Amino acid sequence: MMSDKSSPIGDELLPHLFRTEYSKMTAALCRLFGIRNIDLAEDIASETFLKATEIWSLNGLPENPVAWLYVVAKNKAKDYFKSNKFVDADFEQLSESISNNSDINEFEFSESFIEDSQLEMIFRVCSPINSAESQVCLVLQILCGFSVEEIASAFLTNKETIKKRLYRAKENLRTQSLGIYKLNNYELSTRLDNVLTSIYLLFNEGYFSSSTNDLIRKELCAEAMRLAYFLTENTITNTPKTNALLALLCYQSSRFDARQKSGEVILFDEQNRDDWEQELVEKGNHYLITACSSREVSKYHLEASIAYWHISEAEDKWDKILQLYNQLLIVEYSPVAALNRTFALSKVCGNAQAIKEAEKLKLTSNRYYHSLLGYLYSPTNKVKAMEHFQLAIDQSKSNAEKAQLQKYLSKLRG
Repeated sequence: MMSDKSSPIGDELLPHLFRTEYSKMTAALCRLFGIRNIDLAEDIASETFLKATEIWSLNGLPENPVAWLYVVAKNKAKDYFKSNKFVDADFEQLSESISNNSDINEFEFSESFIEDSQLEMIFRVCSPINSAESQVCLVLQILCGFSVEEIASAFLTNKETIKKRLYRAKENLRTQSLGIYKLNNYELSTRLDNVLTSIYLLFNEGYFSSSTNDLIRKELCAEAMRLAYFLTENTITNTPKTNALLALLCYQSSRFDARQKSGEVILFDEQNRDDWEQELVEKGNHYLITACSSREVSKYHLEASIAYWHISEAEDKWDKILQLYNQLLIVEYSPVAALNRTFALSKVCGNAQAIKEAEKLKLTSNRYYHSLLGYLYSPTNKVKAMEHFQLAIDQSKSNAEKAQLQKYLSKLRG
């Protein structure tokens, strides 16, 4: 039964549902058809949303839009099973829920099936048949719904490179002989690193949105936290590294409301601590303590520790943070971590030394590089500071971020 709501509401809801449900639906369908038929799963999911666009615009929203989508997806899957168009060994090895074509009539896309499908899918696409970077790209596109542009931004590369990488990776998945079977413990443990990297990049895209006007995309951050939490619930994937990553995500998420208010960006030093979500801080503490139960030290341990000291009121916190960044760059060097280190360096050794270290990085196409240099130059060289703030504005796609940078620029101009 359809509601009497008008179609514009559906127009607003559909993009949200596409972001939150398309990847879940694709994963669930892939569990039915096999990873070799990933294109088929994506086609059915796309056709489902296309049908929603057509029907909802005419009849309004259904009472339960999400349930409606999965009923349509199930019916389309049944049509494919009945069509006899597909002869594939995978159909002879269907999951325990569906052992033959007729059983799909009783099958339902339950919440537990969808969740299990996502968790299995994220490990399935992290097959060693593809390079580590290609695995992460597949996870971001298939499981997290990233666009090619968003993936390119996450990897600091161009769209054409990502398109080619995704095409080759999908071809490899299609051509390898993979039936439908439960992943064993060895596969779960050996593929975990790339899964954690994908979750990390997903959260970063939400927390430092580079492709929309929203500075923070909470739905992406929530999805990353949900996937990380899933991993802590599995005895094989509940590792110190997994807990360290979840601790980092909790600490960062605790400052959502303090970081952006009324469309404005609030810098860390200007945030009201009362706006931090204490429950998430406490969860971060819990997962960080759990992560430190072994002697393993990963980049997630170090980044979570940096996030912990950021919210500390200890007098020597910037010394601690700088030391942690020094360790982080040894464990796993990245230009972004090196750039973040220069801010901590400015707090400990002054802006002049931080400027020297930052300019050595030459990250001229990175908006954070220019905004940081604008901040560092502001007390001593207003012309330089204004140049960098203007470059940061030109490179930003977030209206909220641009507005904040424009404030600094206007202040320097007097």
